[in-house]
Amino acid sequence: MPSEPAPGRRVVLIAAVAENGVIGADGGIPWHLPEDFAHFKATTLGHTLVMGRATYESIGRPLPGRATVVLTRDPTWSAEGVTTAPDLESALAGLTGDVFVAGGAQVYAAALPLADAQVISEVHLAPSGDTHYPAVDRSEWHETSRVPGDDFDVVTWERVR
Repeated sequence: MPSEPAPGRRVVLIAAVAENGVIGADGGIPWHLPEDFAHFKATTLGHTLVMGRATYESIGRPLPGRATVVLTRDPTWSAEGVTTAPDLESALAGLTGDVFVAGGAQVYAAALPLADAQVISEVHLAPSGDTHYPAVDRSEWHETSRVPGDDFDVVTWERVR
């Protein structure tokens, strides 16, 4: 059951998802789409990113122009320029504005019931992979925009409340 939105905050899942639901393979992304990286940057710039430790480590650094919260169960883990939190609820506490959840699969699954929106790059590929976007009950979501592209469509979904 989805939760009610927190006043002054929207939780937005942002992901590139292949036709078969794959979002990752061997700790990386199984495609290279510079246009999607540009879309991710333009969409998230000036906002807060929340991601798991493995996703952060695959990027290797805080992304400029965005506050970054890394979820980790290891209380000794740290990285310069990021905030850590032991769980999603702690990460979201006190945040306002659009908070973008940027992976990985476990973080997306935990955030989906809390999400107000999803911004999905629907990648026109079906690669093999070991990491998948969580199953989404489409009856809980309304597609509000779709921008078609050669390699991917950008689709925005808002939760039906």
